[in-house]
Amino acid sequence: MSTPTLGSHIAARLVEIGVTEYFCVPGDFNMTLLDQLSASKELKMVNCCNELEAGYAADGYARAKGVGCLAVTFTVGGLSAINAVAAAYAEDLPVICITGVPNSNDFGDPTKTLHHTTAEESFNQEYRCFQEVTKCQTVIRALDGAYEKIDHAIAQALYAHKPVLIQVACNMASLTHPMFEKQPVPFSLTGKTTNEVSMREAVKSAADFLNAAAKVVLVVGSQVRLCKAHKQAVQLADACQYPVAVMPRSKGMFPETHPRFMGVYWANISSEGVCEAVESADAYIFVGPTFNDYSTCAFSQLLSESKMVRVGPRRVTVAGKRTFGCVNMAEFLPLLAGKLTPNDTTFQAFKRTYVGVGRMPSNGRDAPLKGKLLYSHLQEYLTDDVTILVDTGDALFNTMKLNLPEKTGFEVQLQYGSIGWSVGATLGFALGRPSTRMLSLIGDGSFQVTAQGVSTMIRVGISPLIILVNNSGYVIEEEIHAGPYNKISDWNYTAVVEGMAGSRKNLYTAKVRTEAELIRTLKKVQSEEHNHKVCFVEVFLHPEDCSADLLEWGCRLAEYNARPPNPK
Repeated sequence: MSTPTLGSHIAARLVEIGVTEYFCVPGDFNMTLLDQLSASKELKMVNCCNELEAGYAADGYARAKGVGCLAVTFTVGGLSAINAVAAAYAEDLPVICITGVPNSNDFGDPTKTLHHTTAEESFNQEYRCFQEVTKCQTVIRALDGAYEKIDHAIAQALYAHKPVLIQVACNMASLTHPMFEKQPVPFSLTGKTTNEVSMREAVKSAADFLNAAAKVVLVVGSQVRLCKAHKQAVQLADACQYPVAVMPRSKGMFPETHPRFMGVYWANISSEGVCEAVESADAYIFVGPTFNDYSTCAFSQLLSESKMVRVGPRRVTVAGKRTFGCVNMAEFLPLLAGKLTPNDTTFQAFKRTYVGVGRMPSNGRDAPLKGKLLYSHLQEYLTDDVTILVDTGDALFNTMKLNLPEKTGFEVQLQYGSIGWSVGATLGFALGRPSTRMLSLIGDGSFQVTAQGVSTMIRVGISPLIILVNNSGYVIEEEIHAGPYNKISDWNYTAVVEGMAGSRKNLYTAKVRTEAELIRTLKKVQSEEHNHKVCFVEVFLHPEDCSADLLEWGCRLAEYNARPPNPK
């Protein structure tokens, strides 16, 4: 048995918390650490084309498994990855970013100027940058105390659902220490405690408020994920019999097969009838909501805090007046469910007026493909073992209208909204949840930012279906603010991806311009011949073939962005 080292200890801790793959880009300051991590039989290295890809892959992995990890080199690697780390911070994802840093003897030596630095005496530029986008930062320049520092950083990531930074000096990773000789104490976290008095009063206040209202709705937000409260939200819906909507960032976090599910609440671009049902209610309970300009259609929602019960991860607010802290969401929801009087008044009204979305009629199998026809056929492709991952583009607005089977997942980066996220996130999610097949809808502009990630997918052997929506540029940006900067070079996308495969045979590509070609291609990607491959399908749409919801959303966001300065 090899002697445990700092690096092997980090590997063991990662495995303990559920990480079985980590994403990396080598550099001379982290190679010794990578040697130690790769020596673990339970931890698989996934080396990426660049640090941004590795960061987005760790993001996708954290969505699938609850925590992700990337390992890069000092400053040039860390600052290349920092955009992805910031995204994980915004999206409430625990990502452990490990950077290899210079030899411990070089810190504090003003006579040394090292590469991968800004040529200043201090080496802390990376550290200071990460302070803004991580919950915890720690530097391992000595073995004494390293054990505690590592455990503290990991605990902070898991507690806060935020990224952390661990810097490891390049001469430390292979060293042994008495603390590593022994079997380490198993890593464990004590759950956040609930104040019983606060809980009791919160349940009573919320129940009294909701039971007194004639028309009530339940809206599920994205914070149910970080609280692991999916089942509790369903339990609440079953008990209260209110109609249920989800916010756009939380699509897929509540079963759309539930008998009282209405659709997506997204202000005035909501699913049919949902906006009217929510905003006309006498009261509404929002579970884990996040209200930003994207998710509210530029704050156009007509909601009142005086009508709302807002359930956060650790806090409940009733009617905008009474707030109860130290209340865990996952414990609160079942207790509230037991106190609510069933009330389906709003749901019955919704059913009376709901017509439903008709099937898009074909415009001729050989005519140029229309966007609505694309998503109509993708609706038929969906099964329980599919996870949709969609970029912040026109595909987002179209996929909001899809009806998800009970176990179909849905992932979007709607808080941070960084183009290019979807390629790396597809890689990470697919590795983190191999039982699912990814259906990733990626715009041509976004793809050009992180296209190299497909080569990693081919190399590691995952099997996503990537729909590359080629509409000749940044259509979402064009609808917010038209300009020549929204136009991009038109790549031969399938040829680019085929070049990435080299001699490997686990790639299928196709170009789709008509409905007939789409139907044939979807059959092929599900066939035994191709369903185990990376399937890359380039779909051509007219640049002006975008959803009406994007037009509305873009117009409102443009108007919001253009507000004049407040008078001083």
